[in-house]
Amino acid sequence: MTKLRADELEFERDGKRIVDEASLAVETGETVAIVGPSGAGKSSFLRLLNRLDEPTGGTVFLDGTDYRTMPPERLRKRVGMVPQNPALRDGTVRENVTVGPRLRGEAVDEGRVERLLDDMGLSGYADRPASDLSGGEAQRVAIARTVTNDPEVLLLDEPTASLDEASETAIERLLTDLLATGRRTVILVTHDERQAERLADRVARFADGRIVKVGSPREVMT
Repeated sequence: MTKLRADELEFERDGKRIVDEASLAVETGETVAIVGPSGAGKSSFLRLLNRLDEPTGGTVFLDGTDYRTMPPERLRKRVGMVPQNPALRDGTVRENVTVGPRLRGEAVDEGRVERLLDDMGLSGYADRPASDLSGGEAQRVAIARTVTNDPEVLLLDEPTASLDEASETAIERLLTDLLATGRRTVILVTHDERQAERLADRVARFADGRIVKVGSPREVMT
C-alpha cells in the first residue's frame, strides 16, 4: 500500500526552479534513499514532503489524502523530519527528546524515553546538558526527538554527514534497528551511495531538480 506519494512537486525560489515536477510513491514500511550531486534539489524535495517549505506546484498524498487538507502540526507529527544540522534546545537530553509531547500537552512516558535513549546508545544521558554532546551524540538525540513523536514516515536529511567514522557506524546501526520492524516508512537523503545501498530498498536519483531514475540500489547505482 502506498504510504506517501509526491505528485509532480515543484518549488521555486527567486525565480529559479529548484524542484521540477518530481513524483515519487513510497510504500508502507519501505526505505527509499535519495541520491544525486550537491545542488540537485534533494534536500529541498525532502522539506516539501511535510510542508516545511510550501510547494509552488503539485502536492503530496499521505495514505491517499492530500496533505494540504491537514493541519500542519498534525502532518508533521505523522511525517517527522530530522534535518542535516539539527538544532538542539537549551536544557537536558531528556527535555530535548520529550519536547514534542510536552508542547502538545501530552503525558511523557519516562520508561519509554529511557528505553529509546538506550536504543540510541545514549543510556545514562537523560540529565546531561545537550550543549555538552558531540556531533554524533547530538544527531542521535535529534533522531530520538523525532521518533518520540512516533511518526508514520521518517524523513532523514544526510543523517551522517560530517560525522566521524565511529559516529556514522553507530547511527547506521541505529537506523538498521529502527527499520527492522518494517513498520516505519523512511525517506533518506544521502550523498553516500554506499550508504544508500546498505540501508535502502529502493533509490531515487536526482539531477537538476528532477527525479531521473528510480529502482533497486543495484539498478540506480550502475
